[in-house]
Amino acid sequence: MVADEGSSAPHPKPAPSKELTTRVFSALVMVTAALLTAYWGGWPFALFWLAAGIAIMVEWTDMTGIEPRRPVQAILGLGLAGLTLLFLLGAELWLSVAVSLAFLAATAFAVHGGQNKLWAVSSFVYALPIVLIPPIVRDHPDLGILGLLWMFAVVWATDIAAYFTGRTFGGPKLCPPISPKKTWSGFIGGVVAATLGGILVAWVGQHYGAALPFTLAGIAALSIVASIASQVGDLGESALKRHCQVKDSSHLIPGHGGVMDRLDGFWAVCLVVALVLLTLDSTS
Repeated sequence: MVADEGSSAPHPKPAPSKELTTRVFSALVMVTAALLTAYWGGWPFALFWLAAGIAIMVEWTDMTGIEPRRPVQAILGLGLAGLTLLFLLGAELWLSVAVSLAFLAATAFAVHGGQNKLWAVSSFVYALPIVLIPPIVRDHPDLGILGLLWMFAVVWATDIAAYFTGRTFGGPKLCPPISPKKTWSGFIGGVVAATLGGILVAWVGQHYGAALPFTLAGIAALSIVASIASQVGDLGESALKRHCQVKDSSHLIPGHGGVMDRLDGFWAVCLVVALVLLTLDSTS
């Protein structure tokens, strides 16, 4: 029942169905943007993930209360943009490393207090996989857009299945001190769905002549590892929010919170894929 106009009663929380509708609509917009830019590749795709990485860095530094905040965010944002530009121009790795160290040094000089320096540097390091790994995968001759689709499928299947199986079956909690709502049933459901989703992407790719450099058994094993990593990444971000005493990293995405809230699992999968890239490049 809607409160009378002028009533001092608190506003009721949105109905669950309305919350779900908002979440679904926001998710569809994000999925569409991710898939379209992945199809285009090049500058649009790299800039899409640069924007995501800058948003993550801003949310991290906002949550941790770094000062002077805006100048530090400007320095870090320029550093991330510089690395994206160097990637797009095909610069040597040593130059990217040198630029990263230069911006990290400038950040450490600008931030007040030793603990804040650590938070500022870690925000940059945390954002780097989101900014660089997806474009690297997109351009990699052995992975390409199929590798990206595998990453998306594993993360999205994990998130969706963990949410619905956890709500449906409940049961023992996964890690109550960090995330009281997550359950082992959701964790297992996420892993199973991610494995099936990863295999499906690889199988469809093979059917259309675009194969990943792994057997289907290898894809299944890698999907399991990536799904576990995704859920651990989610828990890690929840631990950071609990430390900072915030519910969401920001309110940028309706129904979802912030960019960190949506990409914490994808960030962890980026780390897994980075190890895969090192393995592929060392054996080629």
